[in-house]
Amino acid sequence: MLAIGKDKEERRLKKVKIGIMRNPKFAVWSGLMTVGKTRVSDDVATACTNGRDEMYGRLFIRELEEKELAFVVMHETMHKTYRHLFTWRKLWDENHKLANQACDYVINIQLVDMDTEQKWIAMPTKAGKVIGLVDARFRGMNTKQVFDILKAEQKDKGKGGGEGDDDGQGGLDEHDWEGAKQLGEEAKKSLERDIDAAIRQGLIAEQKIAGKGAGGLNRELQELLEPEVDWREVLREFVSSTCAAKDTSSWRRVNRRYLSGDVYMPSLIGERVVTWLSVWIRQVP
Repeated sequence: MLAIGKDKEERRLKKVKIGIMRNPKFAVWSGLMTVGKTRVSDDVATACTNGRDEMYGRLFIRELEEKELAFVVMHETMHKTYRHLFTWRKLWDENHKLANQACDYVINIQLVDMDTEQKWIAMPTKAGKVIGLVDARFRGMNTKQVFDILKAEQKDKGKGGGEGDDDGQGGLDEHDWEGAKQLGEEAKKSLERDIDAAIRQGLIAEQKIAGKGAGGLNRELQELLEPEVDWREVLREFVSSTCAAKDTSSWRRVNRRYLSGDVYMPSLIGERVVTWLSVWIRQVP
């Protein structure tokens, strides 16, 4: 969490974060906003995250209204929550620009839908124009789906695979993919545990602020708490443990353990369904 300091922008950022945490509409995100470190910097043009920590440009904070700053804070929080800079690394390796755009499109439409009347958060504007990317057609999509659409559209326009230099994509924020890459495996595992705990903490905070049954998790947060289990692996493990046991006697093969003593005993066999079932499981779509 942001440390208390004498800097005016730091105090303003801290105030906005606390306001979001206390808002019943966004209380479920309160725990997630404490994950990682937050700092104000003169070296950051807008806002930035490496997937764990947040950085906000000092001049950028000065230019934003309170609702706009709250929007940006939620934007960075959602990048961290959805693990964008770790999950979609391959997309960034393929095309920096489109990967950045896809991540932002996914988040911004969700934020717009959270507060359609802009009572608490609003997309930043400059000279009457919205800063950032938002498109209703991407509602309900994940980053890969949006990336594929943008890639196809780029190809149709004859732009090939050019990436461009505008990683900020509209000036709303920047994405520190290299910083995310530098985080070690232990740090990433720790971050996953912290995010999981923060989601659950946010649920508790929401119930305290808004009462039981209020709000609830959106689909993306629910999926983070309930990771998908591959039924094929579960079935394969079940068959291996229950159907491959040698529990039937058979004279088809003599038990070699007793041959040295001129004693002939049957061997134990089991129903061998593991091999053919494993083949069948791999063929199921």
